[in-house]
Amino acid sequence: MEVQIERLVRDYETGHLNRRQLLRHLGAVTAMAAAAPAAGSAARAAVQAGSTFNAVGLNHIALSVTDIPRSRDFYVQHLGLTVSRETANNCFLDCGDNFVALFRSGRAGLNHYCYEVEGYDVEAAADTLRANDLPPRIAGQRIYFDDPDGLEVQLAAPGHSA
Repeated sequence: MEVQIERLVRDYETGHLNRRQLLRHLGAVTAMAAAAPAAGSAARAAVQAGSTFNAVGLNHIALSVTDIPRSRDFYVQHLGLTVSRETANNCFLDCGDNFVALFRSGRAGLNHYCYEVEGYDVEAAADTLRANDLPPRIAGQRIYFDDPDGLEVQLAAPGHSA
């Protein structure tokens, strides 16, 4: 699976796939991996151990900032992050295999943070959240819910990109 993902990312970076195509293909690869016996039994083991989901990594954090260029320059200069794309209202900064998203807002703070979840499927995740009294908010293939303090949590498949 790792080789397939590397090939997809390379195709995206060289312009052979657009972002939507990359995400669709990554979703298919992830779905195939989730259907594999080893991945399925690992996910079942996590649920049997009392976990609602099996987070396998922190994918990204999203910050609300009052001045996108100022915040962008700060993270580039002081942490060595690199800009992957930017508009007037947002900026995505690469940080190793992860990223930091900056969203323009009147008030600075945490916008949300995203965990990569083994065997992720948006509809199954929504059903699981509802069953655990955690009302989901679905936006395409993205799903959000609040932690006990009202911080927004996002779930995504491993390798999710903005």
